[in-house]
Amino acid sequence: MPEFQSLSFTVNTLAFIAAACVIAVSGWFLARAADRIADITKLGEAVTGALLLGAATSLPELATSITAAVRNHPELAVSNAVGSIAAQTAFLAVVDITYRRANLEHAAASAANVLQGALLVTLLAMILVASGTPAFTVFGVHPMTVLMFATYAYGFRLVSLAHTHPMWRPKSTMETREDKPDARNARVRLAPQLWQLSALVPLVIAAGWTLAETGVALAAATGLTQTAVGAVFTGVASSLPELVTALAAVRQGALTLAVGGIIGGNAFDTLIVAVSDLAYRGGSVLHAIGDGAQFLVAVALLQAGFLLMGLMHRERHGIANIGTESALILVIYVTAVVIIFAA
Repeated sequence: MPEFQSLSFTVNTLAFIAAACVIAVSGWFLARAADRIADITKLGEAVTGALLLGAATSLPELATSITAAVRNHPELAVSNAVGSIAAQTAFLAVVDITYRRANLEHAAASAANVLQGALLVTLLAMILVASGTPAFTVFGVHPMTVLMFATYAYGFRLVSLAHTHPMWRPKSTMETREDKPDARNARVRLAPQLWQLSALVPLVIAAGWTLAETGVALAAATGLTQTAVGAVFTGVASSLPELVTALAAVRQGALTLAVGGIIGGNAFDTLIVAVSDLAYRGGSVLHAIGDGAQFLVAVALLQAGFLLMGLMHRERHGIANIGTESALILVIYVTAVVIIFAA
């Protein structure tokens, strides 16, 4: 495994660009395979997006945070995970701009995606609550870590039930793209799609890890804080798979998959904080973080709140082809980055 910080700036830059290109190509095919699997298995795009796209494309962040936790960098471990959530939520607003027909939050509204957003808010709040509790651990692990895994499992079950037995549905309009199986996929076999997915996921993971590691190496010479490196460099770099797959899903007409992949990936990324707590041996990682990481959690929580408002409000057409809530999400993210670098 190469030590990227020992390589030259030019080599790291080329490696960063090469990894981004691999993700751009692989992400397109990954989104297409996931869309077909959603139709064939009838799991639904929101569930498939969270289960396959969200979790698979979040593995680079998982590798980066675990490495940071093991190397006794708790602030970087948490900032990388939560910074990825903030970046990916902002990416969803960017994807909204590319969908010209209507506001993406209007077109892709579903009970499953709303529930995923609520699950994300709950898990982020649990991180904040745990960081403010007394430094109590069991075998070096905070009890909230176990509760987060249980909450995620419970929430994911609710998301699955929302697809199969929804208790309410968003109002259908001319711009709404309902999550219905594509008739063209009825003749597509499941096995080739699973093989394609299993071949692409390791490629995306390797490329995402390379992006994260080269991002750290390129930022190392600047003297930035661990919060800044995690929130911006590794967080954004390792989140590029989510951006590419979401853009590809939108281009292929799988709007619910695009939104579900990012929101589901964000919910999965909160578990990266929990896993980092297991990997960190200096006590609980939730007590080792500083104000910078806590600020990032609050920012991600604020973004998730506006995202939920957008999914419920369902503005059809905003300004410059972006919904009001999406615009606010971008403003929040840019402002947070400025604050982090100015601190």
